Amino acid sequence: MLFLIPSLAVYLVMLFYTIPAVQSHAPELKVFDLLPAGYSYDYAMKLLSSLGDKGRDEYLYTQLPVDFIYPALFSISSCLLLAWLFLKRNSEGSKVNYLCSVPIFAGLFDYLENIIVVIMIFSYPDISQNLVMLSSAATIVKSGLTTIFFLLLFYGFLRLWIGPDNS
Repeated sequence: MLFLIPSLAVYLVMLFYTIPAVQSHAPELKVFDLLPAGYSYDYAMKLLSSLGDKGRDEYLYTQLPVDFIYPALFSISSCLLLAWLFLKRNSEGSKVNYLCSVPIFAGLFDYLENIIVVIMIFSYPDISQNLVMLSSAATIVKSGLTTIFFLLLFYGFLRLWIGPDNS
């Protein structure tokens, strides 16, 4: 709970304040974080262009600072939550417990995505296609690992609800 409540609070700040503040500069486009299937070079350039100087500054100085706090809180709280759930039903040496690292990797890819977005904003308009491709790949992996985390969470609660089993 120590990390879960701050994680949710930071997520809600991003969802209801910082992301809408950035998107208000380009309402027809979604920020990179909200594109779980990734994005093309053309989309990235269109977004950064549509945001304009004020929108890119909003992204850089409002959204990204908060988004540099969130991955650590998410990773720690999610890892601990999975560990708690899995240890309720598995022995300490169970290989299932290794799945607790999934949110850690999701957080690392979120940091990679954020760092590349910072580089893209500072480099705009001189952004290489490879940089956008790397950022998009980080977004896809982060999103995939986050989805796996939620599936594991569902699985953990389901096993807890079903009853004892020491596999």
